[in-house]
Amino acid sequence: MIQTGYQKEQIVNRIRVDNPWWKSGSIDTYFSNMRPRLYLEKFYTQVADINLLRSVILMGPRRVGKTVLIFHCIERLIKSGVNPRQIIYVSIETPIYNRISLEELFLMACEAQGIEPNEPKKGFYVFFDEIQYLKDWEIHLKSLVDTYRYCKFTVSGSAAAALKMKSGESGAGRFTDFQLPPLTFCEYIQLKGMSNLIVPDKLIVGNIEIPTFKAIDIRELNSQFIHYLNFGGYPEVVFSEKIQSNPGQFIRNDIIDKVLLRDLPSLYGISDVQELNSFFSVIAYHSGNEFSYESLSKMSGVKKDTLRKYIEYLQAAFLIKIVHRTDFNAKRFQRVSSFKIYLTNPSLRCALFQPLELTDDKIGDMVETAVFTQFFPREDATLCYANWKDGRSAGEVDIVKLNNVTQKPLWASEVKWSNRYFDYPAELKSLLKFMDNNKLNTAVVTSIDKQGIREMERVNLFFMPTALYSYIVGYNTINEIYDYTNF
Repeated sequence: MIQTGYQKEQIVNRIRVDNPWWKSGSIDTYFSNMRPRLYLEKFYTQVADINLLRSVILMGPRRVGKTVLIFHCIERLIKSGVNPRQIIYVSIETPIYNRISLEELFLMACEAQGIEPNEPKKGFYVFFDEIQYLKDWEIHLKSLVDTYRYCKFTVSGSAAAALKMKSGESGAGRFTDFQLPPLTFCEYIQLKGMSNLIVPDKLIVGNIEIPTFKAIDIRELNSQFIHYLNFGGYPEVVFSEKIQSNPGQFIRNDIIDKVLLRDLPSLYGISDVQELNSFFSVIAYHSGNEFSYESLSKMSGVKKDTLRKYIEYLQAAFLIKIVHRTDFNAKRFQRVSSFKIYLTNPSLRCALFQPLELTDDKIGDMVETAVFTQFFPREDATLCYANWKDGRSAGEVDIVKLNNVTQKPLWASEVKWSNRYFDYPAELKSLLKFMDNNKLNTAVVTSIDKQGIREMERVNLFFMPTALYSYIVGYNTINEIYDYTNF
């Protein structure tokens, strides 16, 4: 029974409007003219596999392009030969669909085009956008997957914390999560049509030839990298000078506040959303810094037990990422006393405060944040940082990749927004000590624009501009190329 004030005929007509390809055979030019995100191929592969009896759950932060990705996927399905009338799109947040179940919407969509819903034909694709607006969506979706086995159901949602929790609880064996992160630097360059700044190259490590890239114009690439730090996380911001002139109004109001105030933080036992909002601002300003629960509590004025809830929620909402500490011997601490917190998108800081300049005292932290964010979408991203103090010996290494099985370090990298260490590599004492102690032969050190190999006594340091390193890591992340040292 449809529990709504609208007539069924009105609902069916709205569904027809939302699916223009039933008549035209193509998606709206508004979407087709947009450059697709580089995650399209990976997403399309999962959606197009109709023989796998699983629904795809597309989740991620607000405004990263989930709806556009769906329409680009629909466009590719049509171009691959799928009958446009066998593709259904419904946005659950549309008011006219309020309180209508997924199955009712599916059946009305079939009725709208005269298709029998129980017809056992392959190649029926159904997309439900902004699924979080439907109560108990996970129960409805699981039922659809089990009932209509000839259909491929794909849903999306921006209330990432709630979606992730319910997908894990109710969708075991029936749901496949697909996370769409903010733009990587590689995608940012591609979307802006500036791929000519980068060309393929190769790096020789011993007898191994590693495919990589080099910058044609490092000054322009650095300029784009700084712009990426401030405005590059969201496709809509990248192309809008109006939004860039006042990023706080767009990002803070449309993204941060909706996540912190409206996206069901109560699921995590959070009642004081204003305190959560204030706490997030503290983290955003100090992204890339090391914290303990004690220091974070003093800094924010939030009790330690409450802090743990906030951090859990902010991670589930894809706003922050915790990076844990290892010691001089690359061993994890049994008791977590210190950790680093990074924003998953450096432009969040710009929205809360102000754009960063080259001379800003926080530029180093945000450059480091940007490098880490290129790694975060990886499924194998077991990244740590090394920090130790033993008597008179103390040091820190920015990024350490551990072997998932042996927990031994595979590589280490040092993120610097400086050219000094290219000329004086011996000053990287902490990195060199860590490499010697853990038998690492090579490491990457980033710079502003210097590139080359510095041969030390027992190790080689590969210097690379930070912007170029971020591009390469992002490229390899998207293409799931994880075997290469430090990339």
